[in-house]
Amino acid sequence: MGGRLRVMVPAMALLMLVSASKMLTAQSSPDTAQQPTSPAPPAATSPAPAPAPPPAVPPVAAPSVTVIDTQEARGILGNEVRSAADENMGRIVDVIVDSAGRTRAAIIDFGGFLGVGSRKIAVEWKALHFVPAASKRYGIVLELTRDQVKLAPEFKEGKPIVVLGASGILEPLP
Repeated sequence: MGGRLRVMVPAMALLMLVSASKMLTAQSSPDTAQQPTSPAPPAATSPAPAPAPPPAVPPVAAPSVTVIDTQEARGILGNEVRSAADENMGRIVDVIVDSAGRTRAAIIDFGGFLGVGSRKIAVEWKALHFVPAASKRYGIVLELTRDQVKLAPEFKEGKPIVVLGASGILEPLP
């Protein structure tokens, strides 16, 4: 019951915001606003053109709402990455996306001890596997070994990104 209550309270608050937004839109719509009246033009002059109606205010659309159960999704930044041989590969510290918003690589803080001597390595997103929590042998598994990752060049912000892939094929990023 506690989980259902946590979902209902934000949903009720969102519904109240949408209702208030609709009320404000209805109050400020041009068909409810009163137009000022102007005196009649003198009889000797030609009739003046009718004033242009004010521009229509588009209605504010309510945002969509999706509730994701914590069993279905989770954040990955800071999570440990392991190899298939159960070697500690480091932690995910960033995710790289291309100009179209597609996920291309994960930046792993690799090596070192307590942050000393570690370096950031870019690994291909397809080389990561996310194990469901129910069958949790490891949370995030990388298809590379420690020895393979040791050879990778370091990721540096603002420099071209060299992404280490599990397929062994060099592919340029678009």
